[in-house]
Amino acid sequence: MAETAVSLAGQHALPKILEAVKMLRDLPKEVRDITDELESFQDFINDADKVAEAEEDDGRRHRIKERVMRLRETAFHMEDAIDEYHISCEDKQPDDPRCAALLCEAVAFTKTQILLLQSAYKIQDVKSLVRAERDGFQSHFPLEQRPTSSRGNQDVTWQKLRMDPLFIEEDDVVGLDGPRDTLKNWLTKGRKKRTVIFVVGIPGVGKTTLAKQVYDQVRNNFECHALITVSQSYSVEGLLRHMLNEICKEKKEDPPKDVSTIESLTEEVRNCLRNKRYVVLFDDVWNGKFWDHIESAVIDNKNGSRVLITTRDEKVAAYCRKSSFVKVHKLEKPLTEEESLKLFCKKAFQYSSDGDCPEELEDISLEIVRKCKGLPLAIVSIGGLLSQKDESAPEWGQFSRDLSLDLERNSELNSITKILGLSYDDLPINLRSCLLYFGMYPEDYEVQSDRLIRQWIAEGFVKHETGKSLEEVGQQYLSGLVRRSLVQVSSLRIDGKVKRCRVHDLIHNMILGKVKDTGFCQYIDERDQSVSSKIVRCLTIATDDFSGSIGSSPIRSIFIRTGEDEEVSEHLVNKIPTNYMLLKVLDFEGSGLRYVPENLGNLCHLKYLSFRYTGIESLSKSIGKLQNLETLDIRGTDVSEMLEEITKLKKLRHLLSYYISSIQWKDIGGMTSLHEIPPVIIDDDGVVIREVGKLEQLRELTVTDFTGKHKETVFLDK
Repeated sequence: MAETAVSLAGQHALPKILEAVKMLRDLPKEVRDITDELESFQDFINDADKVAEAEEDDGRRHRIKERVMRLRETAFHMEDAIDEYHISCEDKQPDDPRCAALLCEAVAFTKTQILLLQSAYKIQDVKSLVRAERDGFQSHFPLEQRPTSSRGNQDVTWQKLRMDPLFIEEDDVVGLDGPRDTLKNWLTKGRKKRTVIFVVGIPGVGKTTLAKQVYDQVRNNFECHALITVSQSYSVEGLLRHMLNEICKEKKEDPPKDVSTIESLTEEVRNCLRNKRYVVLFDDVWNGKFWDHIESAVIDNKNGSRVLITTRDEKVAAYCRKSSFVKVHKLEKPLTEEESLKLFCKKAFQYSSDGDCPEELEDISLEIVRKCKGLPLAIVSIGGLLSQKDESAPEWGQFSRDLSLDLERNSELNSITKILGLSYDDLPINLRSCLLYFGMYPEDYEVQSDRLIRQWIAEGFVKHETGKSLEEVGQQYLSGLVRRSLVQVSSLRIDGKVKRCRVHDLIHNMILGKVKDTGFCQYIDERDQSVSSKIVRCLTIATDDFSGSIGSSPIRSIFIRTGEDEEVSEHLVNKIPTNYMLLKVLDFEGSGLRYVPENLGNLCHLKYLSFRYTGIESLSKSIGKLQNLETLDIRGTDVSEMLEEITKLKKLRHLLSYYISSIQWKDIGGMTSLHEIPPVIIDDDGVVIREVGKLEQLRELTVTDFTGKHKETVFLDK
């Protein structure tokens, strides 16, 4: 009887075993197939999204967007299945070195096969889900054949980076001559008492452009000057500290340390400005209470000092009048039709041979300009978009007709956002993701381009191009966003590349709307600790006591933005490596992090890890398990000893530190992917130089002696 039972069990089990063997054998091909299908499925989602945007009926548009969200969720499931397969393929080392070698290998092999079989079943399920969702969308909302741009979906031939003319190049600013002369006169002449000068106007009318241009022209007439972006969500301490840093930077001095209270920061700013004739520009002030917070710091030396403020709300100026002498310039008139057309042509035909509007496009250009209602930001964005298209009357005519639908359906402010949204819709898919990434940063945040590009690379947004490094391709992507007037250049490096960049607040608002629709990312602060979408991909946490649940949401990136003085909770830090195994980017920069979790090595997919400007003093040995890590940034920390485990990171490209007293240089020669390393201390026996000489991908090398007083940087050819 027992033998019969065993025989029957074997007969039932054998087909299952054979099926599992076949699934494991076919799994690599299944992964390749679903990877290829993911790209075409993303194109399908892009087309479906256009159907939703073009739908005029609000109810039907809402239903289409719900189906598009389901399509995006399916795409995320595809990505998860692919990533989980690669996790299953990772070499699992036995945790107990005392374990018998053969037994450990057998257990590890069995565990790997089980994980791979689970991946195989999941990929089958996901492929069925893709077919069901694609067919379901087509049955309810069939995609029609739509004409596409002859250039929109092709690789862009990236041209030399040029500064954004609206915000940087004085010769390209249009229609501001009169206001500019008025402000220059107010700033440089008049009474000796401190004067507060306001530029007031609606979003996109050119307040920042005007104020920044005038500030740049007159600042050398003053002994001290600073430019501060305020925004709606400023903190008093952060504002004062920013002022102090900017003033000290201009004076080529280090800001004072151990200044932590608002009172002490105010006094330090007063001391820096005392007996000085200064000009300070505060950009984007939202309410009158700002002046209560800042008035004591901007001391009245009665020597002709000036404070220049841009704001959308005239009540801010009225509030300030209670205690200060105030002048107000209302930038309320939009550009004239002639000025608008001039600005539009500067952008739309900036890369044409003669820079002039072709005769066949004159009427269409005027039609488009009129719909922009004289708002410079809208004009420059649309002009930048059209500069990427063929100068074809039918194509431009279709663009103008699509633009009409948006403008007729929304109020004035929403119309501007819609216009900016059209610039987004015209981007290639990879550039869309790059632009949406600015939603991870707060409004008016100036981000270093190197940091941004490394994060794009870690996320997989940057694609390989023959003969170019990923960093070079990323620079091209950023250049493309700048040229389309979607990203502003804040500063340039000596070599002409972007050093810092930001997006205008209107564009940031548009991005936030897009990320909400797509589940791309979410910003969590003290006021909102709930994750609204179950398919959130990226998360910014701007509170030190985040206790919300993000459940099984497939998070790929986490940014911690608590501020240096707000310690990050141990509960949150320890939860990250346990709950989010598919994480690719983990950025603690500028947060109150004090220690590194011991289980950090769980994040085997992690490619970007930044502890910059945090309070950590050492690294965890588990960091050696991060075999896919490409960037490790410990600049501005108290880490002085580099662990030997670092040398196990063979894919590391950027090892970023200002100075490390002791590093395992004897093994660094095996880290052949390195592009950047900390300053190298020259030794007597030449070991360090021999090891560094093995790093063929190194782009830059800084060498110093033991004293650190003599330092030289060499830029290396590829």
